[in-house]
Amino acid sequence: MVAEGGPPSYAQKLGIQKNQVVQELGWDEDTDDDIRVDVEDASGGELLDEDADEVVDVVLLWWRDGDGDLVDRLMDAIAPLADDGIIWVVTPKTGKPGHVQPAEIAESAPTAGLMQTSSANLGDWIASRLVQPKSKAAGRHS
Repeated sequence: MVAEGGPPSYAQKLGIQKNQVVQELGWDEDTDDDIRVDVEDASGGELLDEDADEVVDVVLLWWRDGDGDLVDRLMDAIAPLADDGIIWVVTPKTGKPGHVQPAEIAESAPTAGLMQTSSANLGDWIASRLVQPKSKAAGRHS
């Protein structure tokens, strides 16, 4: 965490809170360990890997150009997600290797049944916040 009055930490920008269960998808050698450690510190637990099968509050999805079909990956990310859970699609910033056009996320989210609500600046990465529409989440229990 940062000293009071300093800029918000990565976890604060992502809204990560103590005791939230966070799953990480798409890890690779280029993934930013400072972001990962900050999220672990804020949540108080380790990031779950792709093989975890518990319900999660937040999915941290590292995504780069060339990683495949984003809609398919988002569908995978939704499966363990709590009804009020959040998917953060974390992509390299413009000009960085693997940069993803914002339109790809904007077009993929609704196809996967998600809604993009905001974004967060994470150093060399940008994170797009995706949620399940409230009516859809509520309808799953009927």
